[in-house]
Amino acid sequence: MADKEKKKAAPAPTRAKGAKGAKGGTARSDAAKKPAPRTRKKAAPSVETPSAEAPATIPAADGTLAVYNVQNEKVSEVALHPEVFGVKVNEHLLYEAVKQYRAGGRAGTHMTKNRALVSGSGRKPWRQKGTGRARVGEIRNPLWRHGGTVFGPQPRDYSYSMPKKARVAALRSALTQRAQGGAVKVVERFVIDVPKTKVLQGILDQLGVEGKTVLVEHHPSEALVLSGRNIPGLRVIDDSHLTVYDVLDCRTLLLSQDALGKLEERLTP
Repeated sequence: MADKEKKKAAPAPTRAKGAKGAKGGTARSDAAKKPAPRTRKKAAPSVETPSAEAPATIPAADGTLAVYNVQNEKVSEVALHPEVFGVKVNEHLLYEAVKQYRAGGRAGTHMTKNRALVSGSGRKPWRQKGTGRARVGEIRNPLWRHGGTVFGPQPRDYSYSMPKKARVAALRSALTQRAQGGAVKVVERFVIDVPKTKVLQGILDQLGVEGKTVLVEHHPSEALVLSGRNIPGLRVIDDSHLTVYDVLDCRTLLLSQDALGKLEERLTP
C-alpha cells in the first residue's frame, strides 16, 4: 500500500518543448503560429533571353566587342564605353522607365455615362407620398436599372513625365544588362540602296538573327525603314529614339557602328 501511495504522489513528467504529442504532432512555438507578413512584389520588366544559337556575343574582359559585316564576318573590334555599357544595373529604375513608357501608350478613351448623359426623362415617376413605394426623382437614378453610373471612368491622359537624368540612367542600365547577357551585336553598317524586304531578310539570315530584333541605325535611310517594315518581329529605330522598353523587349539588339558611337556620345555623363 505504501508503494502505491508513493506512485500516486509522484508528479507527472513534463513534456519537453518540441516533443511529439499523442497524435504524433510537434508542439509549435508562439512565433511559428504567427503568419509571415505579406510583402507586395513589384512587377519587373521582362527581358528576352537569347537562345544558345543567338548571334550576339558577350564583351571580352577588357570591354571590347567584335564588329561584323553583313556577311557575318568579323572585321574589327570596338571598345565599349564603361560608363554606358559597364554601369551597375538599377532594377527599380528599369521598372519605372518601362511603366512610364507603357502608361504613355494607353489610349484612355474609356467612358461611362452619368445621370446627366444617360437617356431618359427627368420627370418624377410618381408623387412623393401616399403610394407606398420608395421616393424617387427620375428614372435616370443610379440605383435603377439603365440609370447613370456614379464615379465611373472618364477619358483621361495616363502619360506622365520622368526626369531626364533618370531616363538616361535607365537606358544605361538596360544597355549594360543586355550587353552582359550577350544580346548586343555590332554590325559595321547596313547598306541597302533600294527598298527590298528580301535583301534585308537575307542580311538577317546571314547574321543568324531570329525572333524579336531591334535594328538601331544613325539616321536610317528610307530604303532601310521600308525594307524592314514587313519583316515580323523586326523594328528599325533611329539611335535618338531608342527607349528602355525597346532595349528590353527584344532578343537581339543590332547596332551599327555609327549608332553605337552616337549612343555613347549621348549617354556618357
